[in-house]
Amino acid sequence: MTSSKSTALVARIEQWPIAGSFTISRGAKTEAVTVVAEVSRGRHTGRGECVPYSRYGETPEATLAALLSMREPLRQGLDRQALQAAMPPGAARNALDCALLDLEAKTGGQRVWTLLGRPAPRACITAYTISLGSPEAMAAATVKAAHRPLLKIKLGGDGDGKRIAAVRKAAPDSDLIVDANEAWASDNLEQNLANCAEAGVTLVEQPLPAGQDQMLARIRRPLAVCADESVHDLKSLDGLRERYDAVNIKLDKTGGLTEALAMADAAHALGFEIMIGCMVATSLAMAPAMLLAPVARFVDLDGPLLLARDRDAGLRYDGSMVYPPDAALWG
Repeated sequence: MTSSKSTALVARIEQWPIAGSFTISRGAKTEAVTVVAEVSRGRHTGRGECVPYSRYGETPEATLAALLSMREPLRQGLDRQALQAAMPPGAARNALDCALLDLEAKTGGQRVWTLLGRPAPRACITAYTISLGSPEAMAAATVKAAHRPLLKIKLGGDGDGKRIAAVRKAAPDSDLIVDANEAWASDNLEQNLANCAEAGVTLVEQPLPAGQDQMLARIRRPLAVCADESVHDLKSLDGLRERYDAVNIKLDKTGGLTEALAMADAAHALGFEIMIGCMVATSLAMAPAMLLAPVARFVDLDGPLLLARDRDAGLRYDGSMVYPPDAALWG
């Protein structure tokens, strides 16, 4: 029998249909596959959700197995601080870290930001993603979203100049950020950046492949460039300052909110602008990232808006405004 002081863990894989499809330079998908961890102690249960990312060699099955391997350490008293060394950064640790934080908040009877000594999150504007497609298809999708103040445009290489021009024409008043998802190369980098600057884009995410981005330090960047695939956790910030102006912090990369908060503090001290990003997932995955919103220049937590449906007690979205989570959801 589990004692009242030990922690029990259950985990499962879930599928959430996407409204239509979600397309980036690496392909398209029609459902979000998430892994949920639930940790219980006494009468309290904490939850966390992650999205295994094949770009980093993660699968739902391996992520689930990694989580279940922590059952015995948790039963023996593994806490959130010890978890940081017990598991590597990545999706599995994210789900468990966030579940343990949720459990700490519930056990202590206080909101998680109070527990961590952080500012309470407030409602903020989130970006809304326009998937990669032909210029005509992207313009049509943008027209439907042109009322939103911040749009994130997925680009993918050849023809990106026409794509971003078409999007700008369709949304003349929206702020635009671009995510190239590593699809550009040294021979089109400067032209693509110039096309984005001409269209009034504010920020470009990860234009070159991670590990092949040295050219960014040798050119004049006409607009801010943000690291995504080139930055993961706190240690990966080293050496990025010459190449990037901003970093995209995602909990599935950092391995949870604990590391993400430390990373945000360090990134701010180094002079980076901060973007808070997400994978396509439910509100349970977005809720912990809301604690980073007060220090972020850009918030990109639109995952639930791209789903056919969200989980019960999900985050409140009012247009592009996203509100802090209720305790019934997380934290």
